[in-house]
Amino acid sequence: MPCNAMTIDVEDYFQVSAFAKYILRADWSTLPCRIERNIDIILSLLSEHKVKATFFTLGWIAERYPAMVRQITDNGHELASHGYHHHRANEQTACEFKEDVGSSKMLLEDISGQKISGYRAPSFSIGAENLWALDVLQDEGYEYSSSIYPIRHDHYGMPEAPRFGFRPSGTEGILEIPATTTLFFGRNFPAAGGGYFRLMPYPLSRWLMRRVNAVDGESCIFYFHPWELDPGQPRQPGIGLKTRFRHYINLSQMEVKIAALLADFHWDRMDNIFLGPKS
Repeated sequence: MPCNAMTIDVEDYFQVSAFAKYILRADWSTLPCRIERNIDIILSLLSEHKVKATFFTLGWIAERYPAMVRQITDNGHELASHGYHHHRANEQTACEFKEDVGSSKMLLEDISGQKISGYRAPSFSIGAENLWALDVLQDEGYEYSSSIYPIRHDHYGMPEAPRFGFRPSGTEGILEIPATTTLFFGRNFPAAGGGYFRLMPYPLSRWLMRRVNAVDGESCIFYFHPWELDPGQPRQPGIGLKTRFRHYINLSQMEVKIAALLADFHWDRMDNIFLGPKS
């Protein structure tokens, strides 16, 4: 069976895109940060199951918690970029995007002493209307991106994109590795993690991923966020009902479900699977 990629989008609860109109970026530094506590839990889970993963990390987080970043790499995990400010790629100009991904890459490399090969756009915000962003990533020295989700969603998605790794600019272009979907009746259904994983019964998620491994013969790309393992995070007042449901549903079940997932599948880092093992 193919080896699957376990990935973590390293951001805190107050940085999610759905909260952007409720929490100002200027206020981030005044809010209680939970990231160190949650990363400790994740590193313990990964160590217990002998799994290496890829951590797509915000520059904003890395700059404030460099020891935590080095803890991630010291444990043998891949460090990758999630941008600096958690700005959606489709809401930036090419110049703004270039500055964001360039500065975050440089910062992560300075802190870790390691080359940063991968990038994931916040909220999978690269799609049909801003594929130019992949060329910018290549120009900035990235080797792969995992920024396209080939589904229909009210906040993101490019359902016509290939379901598995492809190079939009040809054989020499950057490798785009979409989040995992399962194909039914000509439509892609999400099978990559996040809120869908919290909402669905675990046996269904496991079946969807096993289907990708067995029927498609492809690796799954699974993702989650540290705040999803934190039912004790501060609740945000005034947010809409749909946003509240999406963010808080089944947080208390997530740690147990992740542990089961780690035990039920074979996992590795994104770069090891798609770029080849590091010597």
